[in-house]
Amino acid sequence: MGEAPVAELDAVLGGGGWDVGETFEGPPQPTNPIQLGRNACYVVLAVLFNEEDGVLLVQEAKPECRGRWYLPAGRMEPGESIVAAMRREVKEETGLECEALTLLALEERGPTWIRFVFLARPTGGTLKTLEEADAESLQAVWWSGDPRALPLRALDILPLLDLATRYHRSPPHPPTLPHQLPCASLCLRLLVTFTNDTGDLWVLLGTAGTPHLPVVACGMSPAELRGGLRLPVLRLLRDCLPPAPPPGPLGLLGLQHRAGGPGGADGICFNVLLSIPPSKPGAVPPELGSPALRWWHVEEERLRGQVLQRLRGVSTVPIRS
Repeated sequence: MGEAPVAELDAVLGGGGWDVGETFEGPPQPTNPIQLGRNACYVVLAVLFNEEDGVLLVQEAKPECRGRWYLPAGRMEPGESIVAAMRREVKEETGLECEALTLLALEERGPTWIRFVFLARPTGGTLKTLEEADAESLQAVWWSGDPRALPLRALDILPLLDLATRYHRSPPHPPTLPHQLPCASLCLRLLVTFTNDTGDLWVLLGTAGTPHLPVVACGMSPAELRGGLRLPVLRLLRDCLPPAPPPGPLGLLGLQHRAGGPGGADGICFNVLLSIPPSKPGAVPPELGSPALRWWHVEEERLRGQVLQRLRGVSTVPIRS
């Protein structure tokens, strides 16, 4: 157990963060830091319900969608934390103060456009009326009917409302909020698991330096931008595993970001969970083709139970590409 990253695994499974070192598995990280407005765009969106289960909607003021309805949303600004950006957008567009409860989903169109979808609750303020219309929005309302009865700016909020309603009634994953730790690049910390029908569990570890969960950087080339966050994961598995069934979907355990990180960077480390399916009953993990990685057989019951619980219940924030 002394050669296994127990503290790191505890932090990641608990939705927290862990320092991102200088060692990355796979291709080296990009040299240019991630900076909002330069080579990255982060968007925040919030779903809020009132006590009557009405959802908070705003009427758009932008010329291209004026008069249409949407959830409160907007771009993060340099120097903001992710949660602070969400609270600011809700305040500007609806007049209400709010508290973030959890991330509901992470949406991405490649590393340079990422949207953080929150479930939040109102904590104060006054609902914006038409008399208070400004460049941010015309008004805000608590809507209890079918949102499709309104002229919506886009239909992409409908699955998010369904997701929020299900979480509101029966949370599938623990409350998950960004952890404030700096990161220079966009990268993913991988909790790659292998289980078989007898309940054995293995976790993939990086071997450079102290054993650790592997970290892969998101490239910024045109091909990598089109491939999204899943591409560096697939590339690492392709390079270290023999041909095998594709891994299961990525699930977000947590993320870490701090505005104004090293060199003014706005990088993010996403802590993600995925599983490698067994090829047959009683199988053991496939042999690795790289000495930079090894499998760790998790025998300690507490850790094993925590990982299996996350896997069995799909108890992670969904990543939507």
